[in-house]
Amino acid sequence: MALQYFTAEDGARLAYKDEGEGLPVLALSGLTRTNADFDYLAPHLQGVRLIRPDYRGRGGSAWTGAASYTVLQEARDTLLLLDQLGIQKVALLGTSRGGLIGMFLAATVHDRLLGLCLNDVGPVLDREGLSRILDYVGRNPVGRSIEAIAEKMPSVLPGFPNVPPARWLEEARKHYVETETGLRITYDPALRESAIAAFEGPQVDAWPLFDAAAGLPLALIRGVNSDLLSAETAAEMARRRPDMIHAEVPDRAHIPFLDEPESLAAVNAWLDAVRARMASA
Repeated sequence: MALQYFTAEDGARLAYKDEGEGLPVLALSGLTRTNADFDYLAPHLQGVRLIRPDYRGRGGSAWTGAASYTVLQEARDTLLLLDQLGIQKVALLGTSRGGLIGMFLAATVHDRLLGLCLNDVGPVLDREGLSRILDYVGRNPVGRSIEAIAEKMPSVLPGFPNVPPARWLEEARKHYVETETGLRITYDPALRESAIAAFEGPQVDAWPLFDAAAGLPLALIRGVNSDLLSAETAAEMARRRPDMIHAEVPDRAHIPFLDEPESLAAVNAWLDAVRARMASA
């Protein structure tokens, strides 16, 4: 499906995809990623209107500078998109960065969410995983081709055993483009400045943001080998929300692809819970 566009408050041209009919599901991607984060999940969804934006500086959206690449700005852009589409309430599926935005929205515009599903993210992010991400953010790869990058991915991204080469090739094609001067990332390199500033800034207690999802159908999908979301944090999330749908995905680190059986079961159970809540409202 081709990208569509809307104009942000500052005039930036931002991209998104909007497909399907039914329950509106807003799918928010990871820090350096695009709407393609949900390509593996999309074919498995039924009765869903899937809306997936590219944050500013990523994918098909305009580059607007490091200072604008923040959770706060991306949340504002997301709400504006929903307003322009005439959608008052959505179920929100957030992968990594998208989950942080989702928790922020639960705390600030709770009445606009029908439910929240978090893909390998929570209110505490392990510094080891953050450091690993910072190692590559904003840097173009040195591989000669998409195929060469795909071959390296299993060693560069440990924690994903038993992933077939064809999937790594799909991943490489989603995250890099071939140009006359070599491979390039699919986002503004200035995102590195923003990510480092956030990493080096004061630590924020995000548990109140997680707790703000009270009353919303909630799900957590976690890669068993994740270095960003610890088993201890996931256990505390489950303790605070005993009703939370919780899936641990084997042979996955940060982040699950979302088409694993465990991921699909969790997403579908969460969608069922959202629909049940709507029916009883």
